[in-house]
Amino acid sequence: MDRQRQQKAALLQRTVKHIDITAHDTRALIDAFQEMSFSARELGRACEIYERMLQDQDCTIILTVAGSTSAAGCMQVYVDLVRHNMVDAIVATGATVVDMDFFEALGFAHYRGTQYVDDAMLREHYIDRIYDTFIDEDELQHCDRTIKEIADGLAPRPYSSREFIHEMGRWLVEHPGRAAKRNSLVQTAYEHGVPVFCPAFSDSSAGFGLVAHQVERPDAHLTIDSVRDFRELTELKIAAGDSGLLMIGGGSPKNFAQDTVVCAEILGKTVPMHKYSVQITVADVRDGACSSSSLKEASSWGKVDAAAEQMVFAEATLALPLLAAYGYHNGSWKHRPKRELARLLARD
Repeated sequence: MDRQRQQKAALLQRTVKHIDITAHDTRALIDAFQEMSFSARELGRACEIYERMLQDQDCTIILTVAGSTSAAGCMQVYVDLVRHNMVDAIVATGATVVDMDFFEALGFAHYRGTQYVDDAMLREHYIDRIYDTFIDEDELQHCDRTIKEIADGLAPRPYSSREFIHEMGRWLVEHPGRAAKRNSLVQTAYEHGVPVFCPAFSDSSAGFGLVAHQVERPDAHLTIDSVRDFRELTELKIAAGDSGLLMIGGGSPKNFAQDTVVCAEILGKTVPMHKYSVQITVADVRDGACSSSSLKEASSWGKVDAAAEQMVFAEATLALPLLAAYGYHNGSWKHRPKRELARLLARD
């Protein structure tokens, strides 16, 4: 057993370090990209569109996140976007919010591993793999149990994922001794009034914890109301008017945010299409999937204005820090009104 622990410790030695966009001024590089061709020019134009979002005082910016960029070193990017008023609402996968961010808030880490490894051996050591990144499954299950603990302390009723994530942020603030990492995305969003939505919240460590919560409390438990999520996000779009989308990956967060325009129309409200949109993805458009469907295609559905859209076909850990640092160092965020949209959604 001691040998097995030593082997596991040897595999989990080097933590993934999250990049700090405030330390890297990419403006000269991006300006040079804009004079090039292919993906460089596309990224340059994406940065220009994001800068226009930040300069537009009437534009509400929605960040959508899918994939494992948070585990791969981009979590601090998202935290800085919230802290510096560069996004106003977030739609993400449950894994991004719970398995990656809340997990690290509890003091755990993601580790630099390798994709060239015996996965059966990793399973023996209770190590999970995300491409070349390792996670300790024992620590993930601690995260599951903490989600259950939070659920156990709440009134048994339906909650939107946004409400429950708000409670996760409150728990981190109220339990500083157990929150080993203070600047998590969940806590930062809670403190800055930025609502976080997870349309597939149970597809994460949250799901395991909430299942355990319901099994233990069959007659008095909470549930996650994904319809309320959609309604709340649509209400934000109606209230916002002009909006911009910064989309990392695709999946349900992308579609969830885009569909608010159509949902508002169903409710009899006339709202403008998303005025600006940028998507960074490696998905292939030829299979017709939602994750890869182009922003021009979304325009045919009345979701996105094609006048200011840009697809960037690049791996997000490469492109996102360049774009986010460009926006940060330009400084337009300093003049944006702080919206604190979570206040609009607070229950009476």
